[in-house]
Amino acid sequence: MELFLERLIVGIGRGSIYALLALAIVLIFRSTGILNFAQGEMAMFSTFVAWTFQYNGANVWVSILAAMLLSLLGGALIERVIIRPVEGGSPLNIVIVTVGMFLALNALAQWIWGTEARTFANPFPNEAYDLGGVSIDADLLGRLAVLAIVAFVLYLLFQKTKLGLAMRAVASNTESSGLVGIQVGRMLMIGWGLAAALGALAGSLTAARNSQFDTNFMISVLVFSFAAATLGGLDSPLGAVVGGLIVGVVQELVGAYVGFVGTDLRDGAAFVIILVILLVKPSGLFGKQTVARV
Repeated sequence: MELFLERLIVGIGRGSIYALLALAIVLIFRSTGILNFAQGEMAMFSTFVAWTFQYNGANVWVSILAAMLLSLLGGALIERVIIRPVEGGSPLNIVIVTVGMFLALNALAQWIWGTEARTFANPFPNEAYDLGGVSIDADLLGRLAVLAIVAFVLYLLFQKTKLGLAMRAVASNTESSGLVGIQVGRMLMIGWGLAAALGALAGSLTAARNSQFDTNFMISVLVFSFAAATLGGLDSPLGAVVGGLIVGVVQELVGAYVGFVGTDLRDGAAFVIILVILLVKPSGLFGKQTVARV
């Protein structure tokens, strides 16, 4: 039982990172209808920006907030300069552009900061608490608290504000949104900016969790975050959170209890479970099925 609880807690900690980046993926999909394959590298680049602030003496939280603000502006600029010229065209064009951004941002980060590993300061206390014989790190509790706050803020944004309603309308039908007076371009810029800021937070907490990080540290996180967003439903912030936690927990439990899987194949086991669920419910656990009039 103690081993199960330990693996469960480790899985929740791993899943909280997936959930944060999955929220960024869901945010940009829900506000623009686009899957951003460069989301992980945007988060990586923002993390190095936060690290640069720390390197020059800034407090860790100040550096993260500054990176989020700059990422907000950078994400809006990317939408305006790079994405907008291909919006409205073939979905394949946008996929190619975001994959190109993935490669370009990784190369640019290596050119600016090099390829050597860096150390990111932990924004949470370096303490552990004993709960029924199981040790829980303050770092894990901090990340879960941040995840809960972000999910709640996104819920309020999309469900309780005119801005969120306008963003949902643009994602649902761009042409009709423009006809009723919604400034479509501005909504798209805000969606990309918010997703970039959230990615900066996810990347910074991921780097702080790892002992070291380099320009490739977000690639695997992006893959599992996409899996989490797909599992929970690409249009559901709640689904992103639940999907991220499920992926993290499944990785840990399968690796610990299924002998022939071990740590080498546990990542594949998580995808098998996701595949089974999507075969039963393609829109994900919390996603809404699209109904088209024919």
